[in-house]
This record gives sequence, structure tokens and C-alpha cells, in this order.
Amino acid sequence: MMKLLKPSLIALSLLTSCSVLAEKIAITNTTIYTAGNSGVLTNASVVFEDGKIIELNPSSIKADVVINAEGKILTPGLISTMNQFGLVEVGAVSGSRDGSAKKADINFDPSYAYNAETTLIPFARKGGITRSLIAPSSWDSVFPGQAFTILMNSEFDSVIDTKTAVIANFGGASKDSRASSLIELIEKLKGQQKKLKDAEQASAKAEGDKPAKAKEPSDEEVTLTALLNGEKPLIASASRSSDLLQLIKIKQQYGVNIVISGGEDAARVKSELANSEIPVMIKVVSNLPGSFDSLHASLTTAGELEKAGVKVILFSSDSHMAKNLRLDAGNAISYGMSEQGALKAMTSNVADVFNMDAGEIAVGKSADLVLWSADPFEISSKVESLWINGEQVTTESRQDKLRDRYISKENKPRGYIKP
Repeated sequence: MMKLLKPSLIALSLLTSCSVLAEKIAITNTTIYTAGNSGVLTNASVVFEDGKIIELNPSSIKADVVINAEGKILTPGLISTMNQFGLVEVGAVSGSRDGSAKKADINFDPSYAYNAETTLIPFARKGGITRSLIAPSSWDSVFPGQAFTILMNSEFDSVIDTKTAVIANFGGASKDSRASSLIELIEKLKGQQKKLKDAEQASAKAEGDKPAKAKEPSDEEVTLTALLNGEKPLIASASRSSDLLQLIKIKQQYGVNIVISGGEDAARVKSELANSEIPVMIKVVSNLPGSFDSLHASLTTAGELEKAGVKVILFSSDSHMAKNLRLDAGNAISYGMSEQGALKAMTSNVADVFNMDAGEIAVGKSADLVLWSADPFEISSKVESLWINGEQVTTESRQDKLRDRYISKENKPRGYIKP
């Protein structure tokens, strides 16, 4: 039977946790990649308290804890996108897959199934990932649902925002025309736009009279209104240049805040995307056509988009190997992307597009920080320390525990002990 803690022990526990959180921590003697307007700061320092950065490169350090980084590199925590942490454990086991629904619609919220204790999150922290945008995945519907945002700290309260963005699928389909998905989006937007206009006219006509009780909008109507008002982004999965041009027209006509995901052909319409201020989320390593929609996939796409002025976000949808995101960024750099542009594509660009209070080392931002042993884009570098919202979080994973268990000469499982 579980024993209840005495009130005095509970009070002591709460006091201890509060005091740890309230500590003022300084990281000194470091090269800071701010991913913001401050650029790269050498021999610099940062101070954070209560989960927020409170000083950047102050003239004097006053802190409870001072960490000498010995010249190593400090970056914002990386932000992973379009993966399924907590929604999938073993891809081949259907009972551990919760990222799609048979009756998915524009309001499907997969965060109800989120498992903060998934083993995939600690493994991803080894790659410096501190936050993630989790997306439902289904090609049976134009609208598989909405994405949500988490902290990568494996805590039960780590979901910090539900329904962050609407996901929509466009492009070639085996059982329908690619035009159908675009038309479905347009008809939904057009229909909701008309409802809003009719309601506005009815309200103006009834001015001075006793107003009629307004009908409560449906969940879909609320979502579509948020899209039309630019309050919620639409992540449009599309690759072919013709589809990208159609999505640009939809943004121009309806004012929807569109973000392209995939975008293998994006370099062919980079000027149009830049002029329309449409961000593009791409997989760097998609350098071979996966379909007739992505004939122009190339390792140079990220660099070409950056040079054209497109806001680029780098992502990997492989939840099991998301820790390699920084290495994908290294490939982007070797094929023409700037080093700081690649960092922003995993930090501040993501935060800007999805309204996250992170992604940059600046006063007032959340203290999501990663201290690297060396250049974070080099395969030999590793995470030495990692903080999420100002709290240091371990990078030990299940793989580490298994390694230690089976190479140990003592305390081995029974099957490994000779009689």
C-alpha cells in the first residue's frame, strides 16, 4: 500500500523545488550563438532565473550558481517539428501508434493521446532538442488534425499549447485528383468568410433593436475563423511547384497564414514564396525524388531558399532519429546554407512562425539552452548540458541504461550469468 507523506515532508519538498527554480544561474566564458540580432558573442555570459533569461553579457556577474563553460559553444535549445513524440513508440506495433485517426477532421486534437514518458524524448535530447511541434499524420484526409507544442522534459505537464496549427495535405493522390484537396480548402474558407460577412451585416442591421441571440459557432467554424484572421497558421504539406503557386494564391485571396511543409520543388518558386512571406519547412536529406511531386528535390534547396529571403525551417519527421536534426543542418551548410541561417532554421525561425517564447538567447526569452562540447554541426560534438525553461535536464536515454546494464561485469540479468 502506498504510504502518504507527512505534511512536514510535503512542505519541505515544495520548499526545496521552489528554491531550486528560484536560483539565479550564470553561464560564463562561452561563445554564444544567440540565433537573434546579437549574432555570435565570444567570451560571453548569460544569466537566467525562474525559467527566463534575465541578462546577456552583463558587465558583472551576480548569481547563485556560476558555470564556467571554458570557451565552449552555447546555443538556444533546438526545436523539432512535424514529428510524433509521445504519439508513437514502435512504428510496427499498431497499439503504440496514436498519431492518426480514422475519422480525422480539421479539429482532431492528438494531444489527448500524448505520452510524456516515451523513450524517444530522452534520446532526442541528445541532439539538443528542447521543444517540439507534434503533428498528426494521415493521408486519408485533407485535414488530419492540428499540431500541438511540448517541452522535451518528459514531465506530465509538458504540453504547453494545444491546437498550435492546422495540418493539411495537398498533392498527388492515388484515388483522387490533386485539385480536390485545394478545392476543399477553398470552399471551407469561402463558406466561413461568407458566414462572417452575413453575421456582420445582420449585426449592423439589428443595431438599435433588441439583438437576437447569436448562434454558438461550431468548432470547425472557430478554427476556420482563426485561419482567416491569421491567428493560427496552416501547415500545408505540398511539394510540386504548381501546388505551391496555388497555395500562394490562397494566401493572397484569403489572408491565411500558410506554412509550406515538404516543399521539394520550393527552389523553383523561391521568389514567389519570398514575396508572399511564406515560410518553408524542408527535410535537408530529401535529395532524391520520392514521387512525381518531388522531382527537383536537392541538397541545395535550403541554401537557395535562404539566399532568396525565404524563412526556412529544417525538420525531420523520423521521431526515432530526431536527434540527428543538427547533423541534417550540417549537410545544409555544406550545400550552401549559412551556419547561422541553419541554426535559426531550428530555433528562432520556428519560434517566430509558431509563436513560441523560445528559440533565441535574448533577455526575456525562455531559458532553453544547450552547451555543446564543440561545433554543434559536427558529428563528433555532443551535448554537455541542457536546460529547459531554466531547469537542467538529463540527456541519459534508455540506450545508455541498456549499454551500462550489459557491459557491466556485475549485476547482470540472470540470462547473462554463467551457472
